[in-house]
Amino acid sequence: MYEFRIDAGDKAELYRQLTDAADGLTQGEPDAIANMANVSALLWESLPDLNWVGFYRNVGGELVLGPFQGRLACVRIPFGKGVCGTAAATLEPQCVEDVNAYPGHIACDSASASELVIPIVSEGRLLGVLDLDSPLLARFDSEDLQFCAALVDRITDRLTGA
Repeated sequence: MYEFRIDAGDKAELYRQLTDAADGLTQGEPDAIANMANVSALLWESLPDLNWVGFYRNVGGELVLGPFQGRLACVRIPFGKGVCGTAAATLEPQCVEDVNAYPGHIACDSASASELVIPIVSEGRLLGVLDLDSPLLARFDSEDLQFCAALVDRITDRLTGA
């Protein structure tokens, strides 16, 4: 059984602890789906003000729902559609303060107000995306983007083969 106490006074320390915990959870585990499931649960339990966190996997050139925490979700997202699809098509992180103002937003959960999506890329190939949603406007900022991207970079080799 894993027990992580994430107790940080500032955002940088919170993400340092989360990255170390994600590293520990996934180290030595070859199954990408299991690793995605544990990282989703870790982020869900540790980050405030989320209503959804999880992974979409690149399956046959579209994003397909992977392990997540939160309400029911869209199962398939075409590249270039919505925030996740844009991140997949461009291979660039997306930090959206107000998803309702985002052109082409896909409302899987009407409670979501802001979103952060980090592409997972290995050897130039998109494996999928990490998606975080919040019911709060402007919940995510450049610090969240930077730290979530670093967390994904740290564990990308453990998310291959999904």
